[in-house]
Amino acid sequence: MVAAKDRTQNDSLDIVLDVDLSKRTSQLADENLALLDEHGVRAIDVLGSVGSGKTTLIQQMVRRLKDNYRLAVIAGDITTRIDAGRIETEGVQVLQIQTGGACHLDGKIVRRALDRLDLDQIDLLIIENVGNLICPAAFPIGTHKRLLLLSVTEGPYMAVKHPVMVRQADVAVINKADLAEAMEVDLQKLEADVRSVNPQIEVVTTVARAGEGIDDVIAALGL
Repeated sequence: MVAAKDRTQNDSLDIVLDVDLSKRTSQLADENLALLDEHGVRAIDVLGSVGSGKTTLIQQMVRRLKDNYRLAVIAGDITTRIDAGRIETEGVQVLQIQTGGACHLDGKIVRRALDRLDLDQIDLLIIENVGNLICPAAFPIGTHKRLLLLSVTEGPYMAVKHPVMVRQADVAVINKADLAEAMEVDLQKLEADVRSVNPQIEVVTTVARAGEGIDDVIAALGL
């Protein structure tokens, strides 16, 4: 159930998630996190819009981490296994989740995926969420860190337009920095916007396709 309150003065509409749904969502996430901790698995939730560079970033991270961690990846997508196939080329275990139309992963979906993995053979789990910066904000899945990818190709206002997602993230990655001038995006202003929403967040600038800034991302995640 969703409750909406109309504010005619400024033509805005507040949407409030049903309290029971929110409580159950948090409970499922906590259960997943407890399961991961029980098996000594550290998990990272990677979020970003379609085309922001999530899969490319994950590929670059996997190349640097796979010799130090027993690593697995869960790739979430509405349809296809294109992203999973790309990550599989790095020689790590990949489990594809196709949501069949859902715009986000949730705790229940992720738990089914965890049950299919041998968690005793994994140290690090990277989860690529569905390409969306709205729905996943309301559905934590039970990870130790949330990494938010913002691409300069999405314009200069991504942080202020998606404050809920920014507030929930531990690390923000500003990707495709080489295109900032062409897209008329001020990198310093975008980083300042991110920090104004979440002063505690770690911010890293990358060009993921060229492998630039990936080591800084890994350091920001404490890996």
